[in-house]
Amino acid sequence: MRAVVSADALAVAGLQPFSSVDLPGRLAAVVFLQGCPWRCGYCHNPALQAKGEGSGPRWPALRDWLEDRLGRLDGVVFSGGEPTLDPALPAAIDELRGLGYAIGLHTAGLAPRRLAALLPRLDWVGLDIKAAPGDAGLHDRITGRRGGLRAVRESLALLQDSGLDFECRSTVHPNWFDDVGLLRLVRELADVPRHVLQLARLPDASGALRTPVAWPSPALLAQARAIRPGLQLRG
Repeated sequence: MRAVVSADALAVAGLQPFSSVDLPGRLAAVVFLQGCPWRCGYCHNPALQAKGEGSGPRWPALRDWLEDRLGRLDGVVFSGGEPTLDPALPAAIDELRGLGYAIGLHTAGLAPRRLAALLPRLDWVGLDIKAAPGDAGLHDRITGRRGGLRAVRESLALLQDSGLDFECRSTVHPNWFDDVGLLRLVRELADVPRHVLQLARLPDASGALRTPVAWPSPALLAQARAIRPGLQLRG
């Protein structure tokens, strides 16, 4: 049995004090946690990949800050990095639920056992799906690690069986997806509650994120929406 880790050990890497989009239907703060073993080329938070304590506020101070804002905020979302890997996360969530907060989680699904333990504590999950559930080769290329898609498929199955509100988000770019590959991704996720495509913004030589490419084309997007009505596209 894994030892219980105090919430005070949470590796907070940053805080977004207010968001109206990260927890559907609620105003939320987003807490970013340090550490992720994957190395996706389009990662917007590469500074959070390495393991460590994180450079954000310590949990006791952040918990007090959140307690003061209860009523102005409805929820707290944990993001990363990969938040499920932090052993202090369950205790931190329990403290916030005790205060009355709704809890959201952004995860890439790479730790299904940890996700299973968290599900009873959560109100909503955003699951990153890097590639079609049947395309392990593409998933390995995107993440820079071999064999991760099996865990993602297991995490998706857990969410589908849980009854919890969730959405799948897929970051897409023609560097990784051709038209056929994009339609395969949409088709293989056609039975999830919501699927959102996010256009990748790749870093230039200076490290700045470039404007997303004009892709998918209107015709390709229409084909995707014929497979999955209501498919969302975020720039």
